[in-house]
Amino acid sequence: MYRLGYDAKRLFNNFTGLGNYSRTLLRDLAAYHPDNAYFLYTPSVTRNHETQFFLNSPLFSVQEPASGRSFFWRSSGVKRDLRRHRIQLYHGLSHEIPVGIHKTGIPSVVTMHDLIFYHYPNQYAWADRQIYDFKFRYACRHANHIVATSEATKRDIIHFYGIAPEKITVIYQSVHERFIQERSQKTIDAVLARYKLPSNYLLFVGSLIERKNLMGVVEALALLPQADRLPLVVVGQGEAYKKKVVDFAGRHGLLPLLHFIKPEFEDFPALYQQADVFLYPSYYEGFGIPILEALFSEAPVITSNTSSLPEAAGPDAWLVDPRRPEEIAAGIQTILRDEELRKRMIANGYAHATRFRGDGLAAQMMELYEKFLG
Repeated sequence: MYRLGYDAKRLFNNFTGLGNYSRTLLRDLAAYHPDNAYFLYTPSVTRNHETQFFLNSPLFSVQEPASGRSFFWRSSGVKRDLRRHRIQLYHGLSHEIPVGIHKTGIPSVVTMHDLIFYHYPNQYAWADRQIYDFKFRYACRHANHIVATSEATKRDIIHFYGIAPEKITVIYQSVHERFIQERSQKTIDAVLARYKLPSNYLLFVGSLIERKNLMGVVEALALLPQADRLPLVVVGQGEAYKKKVVDFAGRHGLLPLLHFIKPEFEDFPALYQQADVFLYPSYYEGFGIPILEALFSEAPVITSNTSSLPEAAGPDAWLVDPRRPEEIAAGIQTILRDEELRKRMIANGYAHATRFRGDGLAAQMMELYEKFLG
């Protein structure tokens, strides 16, 4: 049995990408390697449906800072607790490790999801870029090993930080088991009714920011013939960018087609499984987990030909230049009209997605740990 420590701030307090990565990885490790003791270190805990498993399971020991120690605890003070709990390996799940952990004798691994702020600096405040650069660079240089969530991220780490390739292992993200379980039509219909959605629609899931490129999808709708303009269901938040999209849609008579919703986590699989096409034409991603959620849900995928997205989507997705809405429109139109193509994309996409099941990826992670656990 190993005593393993994790930075669990995002696990307990972030309910999008980084938090989903943390929760899914720890679920998989506990399911397939239950002999270990998993210590989760977090400055605070949000209690909800997504976190209750970790709070209730005897496999996890949730650790918070003592009163008065919270300010620098996660970035440095936690080392005292790691020694007290006899932690044998520490894993920073989101770009960071405690300063000075390499001096404790406790080996560390850090997961690097992306270096997007290098590619799109104008989308980040100057101070944020400096903080990210310091934390990310420090983690890459001082961790015993780096896990990159894609080959694209590995290339960025080598390019921007000069890290030796042999110090980096690509271990992809897995998908929460809820997306692998087929929902009945009765369940799907109930979800559609709950959010007042039509039975045929296009689906977009992602933060409403420029990089995710919802505007490109709406511009593609404007280019489509009337017969191919299905409603667009949008799952994501970001008011400033949403207003830009809504203004454009209003000027082009598309506003009745847009459905902005905030679904419960358990309703996501039904939304994916009913979608005619899943759209994810992001400009840049460290991985792109919604693509796998769609593939497991047997929805055909249109995504970008940039960064890590072809890795996640596989050879049978429809790849586009995200700067060209006409390519997005052509993909929508072709998939809706060519039933044989649609069936092939669904079948081959699902087969590709099975590479990202939790058992295999958890085994890869444990194999990496064991290199430093002796």
